[in-house]
Amino acid sequence: MPKDRVLIVEDDDGQRQVTQVQLEREGYETNSVYSAELALPILERDLHQLVIADLHLPGMSGLDLLKRIRAEYPETVVIVMTAYGTLKTAVEAMRAGAYDYVAKPVHPYELKMLVKRSLDHHHLIQEVQVLRSALDRKYGFEEIVGSSKILLSTLDIAARIAATDATVLILGETGTGKELVAKAIHQRSSRCDHPFTTINCGAISRELLESELFGHVKGSFTGALTHKRGKVEMADGGTVLLDEIGEMPLDLQVRILRLIQEREIEKVGATAATKVDVRIVAATHRSLAAMVKQGTFREDLYYRLLVVPIKLPPLRERPGDIEELVQHFFAKFRAKHKRPDLTMSSELMPFFVQYNWPGNVRELENAIERMVLLSTSGELTTNDLPDFLNLQEDDSEESPRVALPENDLSLEDMEKRMILRALKQCGGNQTQAARHLGLSRRTLAYRLEKYGIYGEKLKAMKHEAT
Repeated sequence: MPKDRVLIVEDDDGQRQVTQVQLEREGYETNSVYSAELALPILERDLHQLVIADLHLPGMSGLDLLKRIRAEYPETVVIVMTAYGTLKTAVEAMRAGAYDYVAKPVHPYELKMLVKRSLDHHHLIQEVQVLRSALDRKYGFEEIVGSSKILLSTLDIAARIAATDATVLILGETGTGKELVAKAIHQRSSRCDHPFTTINCGAISRELLESELFGHVKGSFTGALTHKRGKVEMADGGTVLLDEIGEMPLDLQVRILRLIQEREIEKVGATAATKVDVRIVAATHRSLAAMVKQGTFREDLYYRLLVVPIKLPPLRERPGDIEELVQHFFAKFRAKHKRPDLTMSSELMPFFVQYNWPGNVRELENAIERMVLLSTSGELTTNDLPDFLNLQEDDSEESPRVALPENDLSLEDMEKRMILRALKQCGGNQTQAARHLGLSRRTLAYRLEKYGIYGEKLKAMKHEAT
């Protein structure tokens, strides 16, 4: 573990030297100066976990230094020292953001314990921030992998409406990550401390769905032996995701419309309505507009849901994200299944990129996990690919053959040639070349570095283009 770094700002030479020696004996790394003006450049250059400053300094006062530190280096803890030890001085320093104060002369043991306590406080704050960041990655948009323009544009809309209370309709094919986006919207909303509940409208029979959604009262039907709260009521204050809402029966659609408009539900067998406060997010892979024309989805509910539509692009429309997703899932499942030494051959990537992925991100995720689970060697190769990815030569006349070069070329050689050809056609413009190849700008940059295509080579291509 790196040592905690402490900066001492004290104009009394004897007190400054004594304090520095004491702290170094305790194992801290220290710097010391006699003025606030000298302290600021040091803080700008190096991170210090703790600053111990005298309030009475020549030039800029210790109180002014404290205010600067709180504004510019909020994670740094500050202890103030004063020979004037009055309640007024201490209160002013604490109001300005000091962690604590100590009156001079300072007893060595008191200083030791105060420094330890303040640094423990600093480390606790750091741990909380790390945990909060981990939660953001788990439940926020950071969990949605990809950097293609079409995906980022969609996520930008989701991020902007997350803080509102608007009803949201998420559209997209199966496996595109609709529930993941719904959770991220909830996590970034003011309702994030309340429940997030998912109800799959297509996985429950009509009879059970009504009770599951709204609950029932005792004796309302055979088997209703007790009162039951529905998932909508249990999510009061939070968010309800109605997944595959296109599968919901028409009569229950009326109840959902009432929930959105009146913020109330009626339990099965109840004689009075129950008020609830939930945000509705609906998701479907079906075309609700077409269903409205067919009479299988209520038009009034459709327009109520259509306040903010979010359309998630299928994976085939963002092929540049595939390599990033493969790397993400490989790292995820290598850790999950305790295979830290497992590697992946670079020859696999073209197989992933060229496939159409009808099951989208979920299909890709499942394929990677299956490969990690079933591999018997230390490296994933083409032998580990699922049958639908392991493209074998088809001898049938209906299947077109791919002409291979006469001399033996590895997949890496062919990939390098394709990249060079695209760069040449685009005059060395990497953004255009990436678009031409169906790659993200980041993925192309990685490939260029891998194959040593940079510097003079790129300049030559740009020069040829001009």
